[in-house]
Amino acid sequence: MTFDRRALLTAGLALPFASAAAREAWTRPAGLKPDASIALWPEGHIRPPAGLVEAVVQRSDDPKASDRMLQGIKHPRLDIFRPAKPNGAAVILAPGGGYRYVVVDKEGYELARWLRERGVTVYVLFYRLPGDGWTNGADVPLADAQRAVRLVRSRAGADGIDPARIAFGGFSAGGQVATSLLTRFDAQVYARVDAADALSARPDALAAIYPVVSMDPAIAHAVSREKLIGANPDTAREKLYSPERNVRADQPPLWLLHAEDDSVVKVENSVRLREATRGIGAPVEAHFFERGEHGFGLMKAAGLPIVIWPELLWNWLGSHKIV
Repeated sequence: MTFDRRALLTAGLALPFASAAAREAWTRPAGLKPDASIALWPEGHIRPPAGLVEAVVQRSDDPKASDRMLQGIKHPRLDIFRPAKPNGAAVILAPGGGYRYVVVDKEGYELARWLRERGVTVYVLFYRLPGDGWTNGADVPLADAQRAVRLVRSRAGADGIDPARIAFGGFSAGGQVATSLLTRFDAQVYARVDAADALSARPDALAAIYPVVSMDPAIAHAVSREKLIGANPDTAREKLYSPERNVRADQPPLWLLHAEDDSVVKVENSVRLREATRGIGAPVEAHFFERGEHGFGLMKAAGLPIVIWPELLWNWLGSHKIV
């Protein structure tokens, strides 16, 4: 796909966070509320570990810039953002949090609103965390991701979306959820619950933004790795949970974004996945920026060239006929 880079830069600078006044309006917590929320699993289907307490923690001291996180997730869910004029596209977002919690605003609600304003129906996924004591804990994030895609697909008529235009996006540890779904969308990690589970869990496109990917200790995010597969996994377990070692020809088209100066999740996570995907001839587009560090989301990208990333993603989604 070709595009006018000058026009793209202009579009990027015109995003809602380009000025201080716009940033203030954009991050006001009152504007970051979903239109609906649905349980991922039927009531009583999953049994939370004893003593698990679900709580929202506000990490921001700025009353106009909410930065919440959800920890101890007992009730995995999809928070829905409905556009005034749906264009038929759906995006499921898996925020990050190092598999210790799930970010609410920065990598969830803020991008959800940006997409909603462009006609996309958005589902923010609050997935279970592998270190919280669940049975088969390493597979619960993937099970929730698979279930999310199937559930969204089953709701196509009710939500006004096209079941063949569903994208999945993940940030940081949520990027590990996403890239696991990329290569293991049909893995049997839970027993069928209802009719929705007869549907495919393969997204039609998948984006991973500064993602945790590999469980190779040389490049892995240490906290995410230990939460997911334990402190001393064997080589087979390490391989199974390293998406770059499980790429497949029928995986969804992949979009990657990473900053070269990321000091939390090494850029090699995205580089290796890109090379592995290219090696099997599967579609991939990757963007690497000199600066941006980790966890930039929308707000922290302001003033840097990386600020154009939502427009790059939008154009890619368009090239694959999602939007």
